Amino acid sequence: MKILAINWQDLTNPLSGGAEVHLGEILKRIAKEHQVTLFCSSYPDAKKIEIIDNMKIIRKGSRYNFNFTVLNSIKSLLASEKPDLVVEDINKIPFYTPLLHNLPTLVIVPHLFADSVFKEINFVLGLYIFLSEKPIPQVYKGGKFMVISESTKKDLMRRKIPAADITVIKCGIDHNLYKPNSRVEKEPTPLVVYVGRIKKYKSIEVLIKAFALVAKWFPQAKLAIIGDGDFLPQLKNMASELKLKDRIEFTGFVPQKEKVRWYQRAWVAVCPSLKEGWGLTNIEANACGTCVVASDVPGLRDSVLNEKSGVLFEYGNEKKLAEILIKIISDEKLRGKLSKGGLEWANSFSWDKAAEESLTLLEKILSEGSPAFGGGKEKCS
Repeated sequence: MKILAINWQDLTNPLSGGAEVHLGEILKRIAKEHQVTLFCSSYPDAKKIEIIDNMKIIRKGSRYNFNFTVLNSIKSLLASEKPDLVVEDINKIPFYTPLLHNLPTLVIVPHLFADSVFKEINFVLGLYIFLSEKPIPQVYKGGKFMVISESTKKDLMRRKIPAADITVIKCGIDHNLYKPNSRVEKEPTPLVVYVGRIKKYKSIEVLIKAFALVAKWFPQAKLAIIGDGDFLPQLKNMASELKLKDRIEFTGFVPQKEKVRWYQRAWVAVCPSLKEGWGLTNIEANACGTCVVASDVPGLRDSVLNEKSGVLFEYGNEKKLAEILIKIISDEKLRGKLSKGGLEWANSFSWDKAAEESLTLLEKILSEGSPAFGGGKEKCS
């Protein structure tokens, strides 16, 4: 089977995130037995064509114009790669590839922004992304969708995409990397961590405000914000204004192994985001033996077993978040219970399983032939 996958970025991109981890982990396993080509945007010093984990990666355009690059390149790409089917990952703006081909297609949707996009960027660009999602039910009508949570499935169903066309395949995790380490002890004093991209919609300011309240109860407590992104300057300014500069460490981007050590040393990991497709960092923290606290929002409520692997709180409520953190930090027995529950929960996820289920879905789509997409298109051979 020859597979052409299209995504905004690949895992080597410095700005890659959970969507790239998800697609990359699945494709590299499928590539052991099948021919996989990934078409994605380029970045400074990146090779135009590269083979990684048996996958052929073709990079063109930039993250700012890649949707137009896809439309301009797909005919030549289909002619050169001759795929049996297409995998389109809708991460941000759809590519609308069914308008340009009639190959069997799997559409992967980590999550859709809807009106939450306006919290992240200016109104004009937000409106562009918001409106770009509107035609999805028509353009991809008749196609098959793969989502990573029940929340995203419900979101697609609200957009009139039939439940029968949507398959939920949950994310996996690398248990060889994310695991407790007896040689890495928990910090002797309370350590709270956030791990992920530093974007406005991640709502990290809610955590900083909550930590200001926690710090009054625990003078030795520390907060580490691990990751990089364009909202970092604003968060650093907030830390200064709240007189927390000595209590909050902004690490910037860290290598994967260092990220794991932060998880292992932390008392609790927090994900205060407005919306996620799944919340992979919650499972990563759990797998390292650390309990989590997360917003009770789509995606995150799927990746957290409330009161078992962690605790959910009302989105944006920094007082409630502070209350939960104070309780977890104060109660070692509760912390141990949640950590144990998190380990058990994380052990139920596997990239091998996710890849196997994804391959089965792809084979089914291929055997059924071309989807009856709703959008008109110029067919390519």
